[in-house]
Amino acid sequence: MVNESLLDILLQNPDEFISGEEISRRLEISRTAVWKQVNKLRNAGYEFEAVSHKGYRMIKKPDQLDTATLIHHLNTKVMGSRIKIMKSTVSTQNEARALAETGASEGTLVVAEEQTGGKGRIGRKWFSPFGKGIWMSLILRPQQPLQYTPQLTLLTGVAVCRAIRKLTRLDVGIKWPNDLLLNDRKVCGILLESAAEDEVVRYCIAGIGISANLDCEDFPDDLQSIATSLKIESGVAVDRTVLIATIMEELELLYELYCLKGFQPIASLWEASSVTLHHQVAVNTLQGRLEGIARGLDPSGALLIETSNGEIVPVISGDVNRINL
Repeated sequence: MVNESLLDILLQNPDEFISGEEISRRLEISRTAVWKQVNKLRNAGYEFEAVSHKGYRMIKKPDQLDTATLIHHLNTKVMGSRIKIMKSTVSTQNEARALAETGASEGTLVVAEEQTGGKGRIGRKWFSPFGKGIWMSLILRPQQPLQYTPQLTLLTGVAVCRAIRKLTRLDVGIKWPNDLLLNDRKVCGILLESAAEDEVVRYCIAGIGISANLDCEDFPDDLQSIATSLKIESGVAVDRTVLIATIMEELELLYELYCLKGFQPIASLWEASSVTLHHQVAVNTLQGRLEGIARGLDPSGALLIETSNGEIVPVISGDVNRINL
């Protein structure tokens, strides 16, 4: 196999012993070189069972993200076709934008174990501690006018929601436009940023931040009452690599549907997962505060609010919170 590695071989045969002779043959290296590669993986946190005349068997993987393991789990053509994994960065959005500006293809994915300056909407900081979450940004190059990019925020939310439900069975819901909630606490945020020329999109960067394996004590005081994690809600740690791969698969599926059929199928899926619709809400916008019942989405992806006098007002951006009557 071209470019096959020791890690590839062991991941392909997770419960089997692979002899040093077999590894040596497949990698076209000496037995001494095999032993050195095994030790290199051990230093990276992998654990092996080594038995004379049987070979090596992986018994534990480190809780860290690596390109080879992620590629092994991916079942996509475009999303994740190029992957950059970083130990630490200020923001995966910044890294992805720099790649996009130099011509990186659609589906390029930037993932970091930690962000020191992660961003949320409206300039807010996103808490992104090392090794505990999924902090990633994906390059998209949709062929469409700039005005339709809010639809991609909703599409990304649906894809992440579907992936989390599939993997954890947790009843996660979407709060308009871009938050995922569990038991009324935020578990994921999505930030879509675009670059355009003459009102036509050059590229979009879909930033996704998921509090995957944080414990209660990991959150700072100001987030304790409003944030949660998949681990807290389910009681078990999630395999971050598998979740990333599942998100990429859902994104590819929905993005193909969107390019083929337009926004309406995505809107229907979003509405089915929404925790905002049909509730009395308050919306804080740049124009002021608006109260009413969230009725649905308009064709652009704006939230439609029915006020007390029956007027339907589209909200393009703003903070939406349910009002408990």
